[in-house]
Amino acid sequence: MTFSSTPAVVGSIAPAESAIVVREVAGCHVITIDGYSRTKELRSPESFSHNFMAAGHHWCLKYYPKGDGWCSTTWISMHLQLDESYKRVKARVAISLLDWDGRPVPSCNHVSERPHTLTMGYNSRDISKFIKRKALEKSAYLFKDCFKVRCDIAVITEDSVAPAARPVVVVPPPDNITVSKKEEDAAPERFVVVPPPNMHRHLAHLLSSGEGADVTLEADGEMFRAHTSILAARSPVFKEELLRRTEEGTSTSCMTIKDIEARVLNALLHFVYTDSLPDIDEGEAMVMAQHLLIAADRYSLERLKLICEDKLCSYIGTSSVGTILALAEQHRCDGLKKACLKFHMSGSNLKAAIATDGSDHLANIWPSVLKKLLSKVVQ
Repeated sequence: MTFSSTPAVVGSIAPAESAIVVREVAGCHVITIDGYSRTKELRSPESFSHNFMAAGHHWCLKYYPKGDGWCSTTWISMHLQLDESYKRVKARVAISLLDWDGRPVPSCNHVSERPHTLTMGYNSRDISKFIKRKALEKSAYLFKDCFKVRCDIAVITEDSVAPAARPVVVVPPPDNITVSKKEEDAAPERFVVVPPPNMHRHLAHLLSSGEGADVTLEADGEMFRAHTSILAARSPVFKEELLRRTEEGTSTSCMTIKDIEARVLNALLHFVYTDSLPDIDEGEAMVMAQHLLIAADRYSLERLKLICEDKLCSYIGTSSVGTILALAEQHRCDGLKKACLKFHMSGSNLKAAIATDGSDHLANIWPSVLKKLLSKVVQ
């Protein structure tokens, strides 16, 4: 993809020319997990990390033997993140299980459909459901307590090019991201390995232990000890409430949280302290994502809200789309709303959804939306 510009000619002055050239720098790395049975001793969502270099950048692959908290502990999860401070890299990523001939297993070849912007510690390429542990254990891909995972990375770069410096060359995206052995060998040697951020572990301990807690949150009769400084730093709504209580002389030592279940508040606090979610059983993941989305919107936790939106997109079906669409409308979730409407573009999907209880909920809450959808069936 090339963007170019040429200013208008004034008199006989030749125009200057420039171009933006979008390129892909590709690389890959194979990781062997040796001692699989011992890794299962970790509790969810604890992980092992492996640092490597590919496509000109340093990366960290996190391996979760019992899931990353967004899926059942019966799953293995993989997260890839950039291991370079103060950088943002746009890349297409594929994470694959390998057979013992070094070929990706088709049923476990997770290729990103669009580029991801990756940063250190926050934005990452997350595959919560990489493979079920039982499926791996029964397969031939686990051999002598080992299995192999391959990361293919294509970093997208933009260069501003002048004709005098070099010709404009557009490199099209490859069909398959591959790398020669020579590129891997050319990677510079690292003498210092910087471990990934672990602040979240310390804050998680602070939450679970209650050390230094100066406020108690009560929900459904359950008490949760927390720290006003962390609540205020993470949520502008908590900050405003705490400041208001201080100005009014009202005690901030105990706050009653209404209209939120205790388990939802527990997950919310875990996110506030660690920027991640606790282990959530697969059977209640959809309901929990709905409750957490409402709570995230209430306390202006935008990242948590987007995480819940993304998760709910995977649960859209004929029996759930009406309820999810009503939720998206009520809490201004544009991405989730678009996903629901796209699902409804199929007349058969819409007719099946209308026959469910979810459509009654949608008709009561957002009749105008249901009316628009019905017009599409008529068309």
